[in-house]
Amino acid sequence: FSTTRFFSHKEKNMAASMYRAGSAVGRVLVRARNTSALNLKRHQSAVSYAQTLLNIPETNVSTLDNGLRVASEESGHPTCTVGVWIGAGSRYENESNNGSAYFLEHMAFKGTKKRPQATLEKEVESIGAHLNAYTSREHSAYFIKAMAKDLPKVVEILADVLQNNILSESEIERQRDVILREMEEIEFSLQDVVFDHLHRMAYQGTPLGNAVIGPSANAKNLSRKDLMEYINLHYKAPRMVLAAAGGVNHNELADLAKQHFSSISYQYEGDVVPVLAPCRFTGSEIRVRDDAMPFAHIAIAVEGASWTNPDLIPLMVANSLIGSLDRTYGGGKNVSSRLARISRENKLCESFQTFNTCYSDTGLFGIHFVTDAFNIEDMLHFAQGEWMRLCTSVTESEVNRAKNVLKTSLVEQLNGTTPLCEDIGRQLLQYGRRIHLEEWIAQIDAVDARRVREVCTKYIYDKCPAVAAVGPVEQLPDYNRTRSAMYWLRF
Repeated sequence: FSTTRFFSHKEKNMAASMYRAGSAVGRVLVRARNTSALNLKRHQSAVSYAQTLLNIPETNVSTLDNGLRVASEESGHPTCTVGVWIGAGSRYENESNNGSAYFLEHMAFKGTKKRPQATLEKEVESIGAHLNAYTSREHSAYFIKAMAKDLPKVVEILADVLQNNILSESEIERQRDVILREMEEIEFSLQDVVFDHLHRMAYQGTPLGNAVIGPSANAKNLSRKDLMEYINLHYKAPRMVLAAAGGVNHNELADLAKQHFSSISYQYEGDVVPVLAPCRFTGSEIRVRDDAMPFAHIAIAVEGASWTNPDLIPLMVANSLIGSLDRTYGGGKNVSSRLARISRENKLCESFQTFNTCYSDTGLFGIHFVTDAFNIEDMLHFAQGEWMRLCTSVTESEVNRAKNVLKTSLVEQLNGTTPLCEDIGRQLLQYGRRIHLEEWIAQIDAVDARRVREVCTKYIYDKCPAVAAVGPVEQLPDYNRTRSAMYWLRF
């Protein structure tokens, strides 16, 4: 038995209205539930991030009797990176031996008294390890990445390489040719060229102006005696850090260090301890004009903060605020960086990047950009305009965005045992301790717009910049015009 009911037009309208109302209420409830769930997830993510900062392994540090520091961070990884960081680089050189540290980097894994080069290479390959080394203006580093179980072998090889390098005359001549070829290749890396010019002008007359690779004349003339003198003068235990990250037990590492590194001397001949010569920043410019080049490389910088200066963090935030751009990547018009938007919309440059290069007592804060011959003046105008805006009118929202970018960058840089090991080694040389990531984050969070304006005014406003330009640079403004754009006349 069934019945069929026919609804009137009025009843149909009422039913439709009730359905729409019910649907709207349902959507509101669903949206509310989704929002609550999203907020809960965000809260859980925030807690997870805070816990992650707290759960980062502690950096253990101990010191041998000769002053060599041993530092490690145990993360439980199946691999480890172990290296020796030395407080010696091109800044510790003079005109006659400039390039010695870089030459020693090339000689590092070319054989020891105990292991000829072929034996050393086979032994390293047999455990699947990777050797590497680099030289900067204030540091030299030699490090090995291997399986954590091979830690004793890795430490022993590092000690042998550093203390028993034979520096054979035949290998020196072979590496001399390699370095001269590298110098020719570097001439085609215009970014490296322009930064070497920038240092040479900014720190003219001081060792910090020396190029890491040194001049070709020195590469042709440096002898075994010169290299040995550099080692005997600078490779001292108190200026070394044995750093390790990954599956490393600190007690085991300290015992291995005591076994293999205790013989490194801590005494200087005649008790003459080498002291860094003071640096002097000079506002100046250099132009290397070559109209045959397709693009110009321009770098402009003011004197920045040293590693230990409290103004470093606000300058790092300001650096992140200006950002970077590369036209080969997507985006540009919708990015948050104002300079990037202007550059992309008006096609002012191929790329630009900000930099904040720090040293023990000084630094360089600046912008490097690549552009064609006809947009140099406009790009420089807007870049300096951004500097003036940092000093006068940067907003809290911009600073908050820059802080988030900077924090993300710091976390990303510590991904893997090798970046971690390098961070440990450098920080112990620069600060005498390892600064925890949580401490970095707290210092960044403490920066506000007012602090950024104050620090940028101190370092940028009405200061003489150093300028280096390579390529078709005819349109680069006269230095006096560039200098006059470092302040605003306001009434």
